[in-house]
Amino acid sequence: MVNAILNAGERGRRPLFEILGGEEIEQIHSATLDVLESTGVFVESPDALAVFADAGCRVDSGTRIVHLPPQVVEAALRATPTTVVLHGRTAARDTVLDAFRVTFTTFGEGIFVIDPVSGERRESMKADVAAAALVEDALDAIAICERPLGAHDVPQHVAALHNADAILRNTTKHILIGAQSAFVAQQMVALQSAILGSPEAVRERPLLSFTTCPVSPLRLVADFCEVVMVGARHGIGLNIVSMAMAGGSSPVTLAGTLVIHNAEVLAGITLAQLTAPGTRVIYGSASTSIDLRLGSASTGSPELALINGAVAQLARRYGLPSFVAGGLGDGKLSDAQAGHEKTLTGLLTALSGANIIFGLGMLESGLTLDYGQLLMDAEFARMIAHCLGGIRVDAEALAVADISAVGAFGDFLSLDATLRHMREQSQPRLMDRRVRDEWLEQGGADVYARATAEARRVLSEHRPDPLPADVLAEMTRIVGRAETRGRG
Repeated sequence: MVNAILNAGERGRRPLFEILGGEEIEQIHSATLDVLESTGVFVESPDALAVFADAGCRVDSGTRIVHLPPQVVEAALRATPTTVVLHGRTAARDTVLDAFRVTFTTFGEGIFVIDPVSGERRESMKADVAAAALVEDALDAIAICERPLGAHDVPQHVAALHNADAILRNTTKHILIGAQSAFVAQQMVALQSAILGSPEAVRERPLLSFTTCPVSPLRLVADFCEVVMVGARHGIGLNIVSMAMAGGSSPVTLAGTLVIHNAEVLAGITLAQLTAPGTRVIYGSASTSIDLRLGSASTGSPELALINGAVAQLARRYGLPSFVAGGLGDGKLSDAQAGHEKTLTGLLTALSGANIIFGLGMLESGLTLDYGQLLMDAEFARMIAHCLGGIRVDAEALAVADISAVGAFGDFLSLDATLRHMREQSQPRLMDRRVRDEWLEQGGADVYARATAEARRVLSEHRPDPLPADVLAEMTRIVGRAETRGRG
């Protein structure tokens, strides 16, 4: 059942799509509590097992299966903040996530990049992580910087720390990033302390949040547990993201996948709140379906759009901000397939009221970042945001007096009201609305060529606010020490 409704938000009425009805959401919630209590979840970390046991959960020490009573889960949900502020380096770059905010960002993390100069598809390096962050810093359609690439030219046991180092140097926006391990998570706290001045300042205004994922079905592996607990203890926000795959690691039915997904995220939320009540949590999703003909996950499918739109509803049911897949696709090129898939998955999740929609700039199911595609996707995100604003209806907008004055034989071009309200129209930066002759006179370039050229300009000209030299030197020392201390 799909219901189209209107939601009155702080910026006015906007369309909101409900994939599921209220009763269906409650059925999924009830089934989730049943799974958490009767089936339970595997918990690999001894410290996390102790946390659950101390809270009254039934723990099987042999199998490491934890059975979570409904009252423990419900208490954890009540302890989780309903509004989350994602802090930038300055207050002007803060982003408030609440019931009315829809934002976009990139995907984390791709392993290839399309070079914006040569057009070569190659493995991404730390310099590419830095360059991608710089472009994200420049794009007003992106409120939060998700690391779209990973560094493959650094020691891999601290690769996530190198990612954080590169991004913190190249954006003043809040960062969502995988922390890899407890050790790396602690070093990311140290990087922020170097920038902000102290661990207490990090607790007050953390510059990044840890994205961490359970393993479907129903496994809280050691690194996941430890990152959750480190984040909670240091006041770092957590983005808990299930990656259930319908037909593979979760039931082929989308309702069954939502139960697995919900159980994994709620188990992670419970661990966070049992570790430190009041920990800021984002309810995340990278769940989709497997194309059972091919054995591959599909990110441009109607199933991804439906699952992630429903996840936004589940998050709203718990009063939590959401982070969902959208604006993604399976296409290998920036072509018609990519455009159709990204519009489908981006628009439906936005209409579903998701707070952060990730996938901009990515091709090949999130494997490859293409800068031209990123600039195009930012344009699409602005268009979607314009649609979310709805249509203003008031006495002035109804324009009865203007219609009467113009009558049947005039026009509205010369009216003061037209000049006054013309900026309410959408203003594309890359889409070309000129007639063909004018387009040809300007070179006849397609939108991908224009977008790639704009990406090259941003990379050449944009410079985020720099960090002081002593801070940069201390960050370099932290990363260098971590490479040695964290080995093995």
